[in-house]
Amino acid sequence: MTDSRFLKHRLALGVAMLLGTAAAQAGVTDEMIMNADKDTQNVLTWGITLNGQRYSPLKAINADTVKDLVPAWAFSYGDEKQRGQEAQPLVYNGRMFVTASYSRLFALDARTGQMLWKYEHRLPDAILPCCDVINRGAALYGDLVIFATLDAQLVALNQETGKVVWKQKLDNYKDGYSNSAAPIVVKGLVITGVSGGEFGVVGRVDARDANTGKLVWSRPVIEGFPGKILKDGQLVDSDITGGAANKTWPGDMWQMGGGATWLGGLYDAETDSILIGTGNPAPWNAHTRPGDNLYTASSLAIDPATGKIKWHYQTTPNDGFDFDGVNELVSFDLHKDGKVIKAVGKADRNGFFYVLDRTDGKLLSATPFVTKQTWATGVDLKTGRPIETGVRPGDPSKSADGKKGETVFSAPSFLGGKNWMPMAYNKDTGLFYVPANEWGMDIWNEPISYKKGAAYLGAGFTIKPLYEDYIGALRAIDPATGKIVWEYHNPAPLWGGVLTTAGNLVFTGTPEGFLKAFDAKTGKELWKFQTGSGVVGCPVTWEMDGEQYIGVPSGWGGAVPLWGGEVAKRIQHLSQGGSMWVFKLHKS
Repeated sequence: MTDSRFLKHRLALGVAMLLGTAAAQAGVTDEMIMNADKDTQNVLTWGITLNGQRYSPLKAINADTVKDLVPAWAFSYGDEKQRGQEAQPLVYNGRMFVTASYSRLFALDARTGQMLWKYEHRLPDAILPCCDVINRGAALYGDLVIFATLDAQLVALNQETGKVVWKQKLDNYKDGYSNSAAPIVVKGLVITGVSGGEFGVVGRVDARDANTGKLVWSRPVIEGFPGKILKDGQLVDSDITGGAANKTWPGDMWQMGGGATWLGGLYDAETDSILIGTGNPAPWNAHTRPGDNLYTASSLAIDPATGKIKWHYQTTPNDGFDFDGVNELVSFDLHKDGKVIKAVGKADRNGFFYVLDRTDGKLLSATPFVTKQTWATGVDLKTGRPIETGVRPGDPSKSADGKKGETVFSAPSFLGGKNWMPMAYNKDTGLFYVPANEWGMDIWNEPISYKKGAAYLGAGFTIKPLYEDYIGALRAIDPATGKIVWEYHNPAPLWGGVLTTAGNLVFTGTPEGFLKAFDAKTGKELWKFQTGSGVVGCPVTWEMDGEQYIGVPSGWGGAVPLWGGEVAKRIQHLSQGGSMWVFKLHKS
């Protein structure tokens, strides 16, 4: 190399290092989060991108090379705090941030797995989580890493040191509130929901200043509650959700109406909308609350600046099955009949795969993605309402003893055709990859009255598998037709998230302990690795030092072993754990 070329090379290298240092010092910006689809070196948000497609353009690991995928490192979360590990890791500037059970957060060196620091939130004894002591992930902004805790707090830590920068109370855990969802950051605002629908809480969406944690607006999702918005430094009432109370609720039942936003939301930049689902109405006994019970079991589009609801679509009116409606709303471009439609896809707990126009919430299609639905025969595309069969648990007030209504068999079970575990969308294949489960339940209703901080169900249930040979089914769905293109059957329920890549791959885990890779076009299983415990977390991928990495948490738990009835008995041999696994291609 000549002297002049050498000097130019050194100068360019120096400028690149300075720019890299400046970017690191500036931390994670709104622009970086919005353009996460173009950043292959980091994983900056829940869903990998704000639209939740869980797609990566990386393709060094592909259908041909995945056979050479080997462990790069593994990290144990340690001690007795194992249980379900449902997190999606984040990666930024050579560091990995991963949450774990019991509201913990670890910062790891992404190259070696060495622990840099850990934060263990001090949880009170009286927390009331419904479905294990899990945590699903964090958010990054500036030099902060932000996550929610089971005692309904939001904690911001310094990425470098792990020191608490700010901490805000979401609500009172003694009243049944909790939180385990990964927050997202939209235009400098931390967006969170709340958990606790089984305790008669009121679901809502909150926006806080990411730098301080101060509340900017709050939007209850139950009809009749006024929102809150920051104005001249004070929180004041904004418009009432739904315009008025009692329109779709009897009496005062809306005041403890449920609708918990427990999975958190995603964001669509093209329509400038937070897209979020709402949970089941409370109590489960639907005979006590005739009406549609808006806005429970619904999909909402919310203005991120004000908290105003732009549109809603209810998937299960007067939900009597705990079908919820929280499942993620994934934005994509639907190519159909020669048109490109700004659409959103949702695989609902109730067993239907919905496609909506994300500009106005209009229903475009609704097709089953499970083999058995006893509650409805379809969805009327004109009205948007399900065509119900009338198979619902009986009214206990009309039973002989007034204590237990008629038991019915219902499918899907209340754990859903798909539960929390996020699906993925691959723009190359045009397919969604949905982790589904085939099960039903015996369900009956019981009398119930509300008591703050106590379980508020009014129902009993026993979950049963539908088939002897499988429960879990990873299904590739064409959103233009609703048809299942291919499927993989798994003996145990699928309870982990999905990742898809430009390398024609789909990754997901199994409770039996495997991380698996499938051909995105055909569904052929191409690779698997045994992690030592059930994989119920979300895999991610990133590029570092010229190599592509795959990472996933391992640790069996979640709702299935707690609530799974006969299903839980079938899989009681599975081992708990708590670890983070990272893989890359073997170099010969």
